[in-house]
Amino acid sequence: MTSVLYDAQGPRAKRRNVLYTVVFLLAAAGLGWWVFTSLDDKGQLDWEKWKPFFGGTEAWSTYIWPGVQNTLKAAALAMLISLPLGAVLGIARLSDHAWVRIPVAVVVEFFRAIPVLVLMIFGLALFSQYTNVSSDDRPLYAVVTGLVLYNASVLAEIVRAGILALPKGQGEAALAIGLRKNQVMRFILLPQAVTAMLPAIVSQLVVIVKDTALGGAVLTFPELLASVSPMSSYYGANTIASFTIVAVIYIAINFALTTFAGWLEKRLRRGKKSTGAVLPPAAVGAAESTGAAA
Repeated sequence: MTSVLYDAQGPRAKRRNVLYTVVFLLAAAGLGWWVFTSLDDKGQLDWEKWKPFFGGTEAWSTYIWPGVQNTLKAAALAMLISLPLGAVLGIARLSDHAWVRIPVAVVVEFFRAIPVLVLMIFGLALFSQYTNVSSDDRPLYAVVTGLVLYNASVLAEIVRAGILALPKGQGEAALAIGLRKNQVMRFILLPQAVTAMLPAIVSQLVVIVKDTALGGAVLTFPELLASVSPMSSYYGANTIASFTIVAVIYIAINFALTTFAGWLEKRLRRGKKSTGAVLPPAAVGAAESTGAAA
């Protein structure tokens, strides 16, 4: 029996795959045991190392929660600015006017080519030299600036690719019935492209959340990951425990964001489904009269 993608496995292939699976599981178990024993020998699994996170609230209120707040603040600001800016840039790259399309393409390609950390450092120097932003707020402004410049450019390409992926007949049919180009984009192309683009957009939003850690590592921005160093020093070098708790929090935040996006995508797809039934003229007239009476 064959499949569209591959031939069905024979007895020898099945035995070989079972052998590979067993070897992989044994190797993974051995690696896990080695990591466990190494941490245990160095005292990283002692209760005293983990007690601050499960035996009280001081670590959470003093170190972790302020870091979570700063991470979410920077990420939320970057998302709120990057999403509409990226949409505008992506649509502008599809403009029929060269004086709009070419400069926007240069801007998008320029900021996509620069590492986000360089943009953050540039933003910090910019706010330090040419603005009156206080030294306490400069790291936040620099992190948001770097995230916006880079991710808006990436989102612009996602929007452009999503619109170009739609069948050309969609826009041509809309133009044929008399819609203007901006109406075709707003009412026909963009609503359909949003659903297709949503997984890629969510992936980029997850990147925004994780990239806030760059600000803590270089710009002294007090975000979640930056809380590990003072927390580990205060509680007796519990580095592994601190990093583990912070990693779990990052996973929870990104999982919640991905889950919400998946729910939103299903809702959008469900809202666009139709039965495809053709109503008779009498039914249409009755519906119109009912709407007028209401």
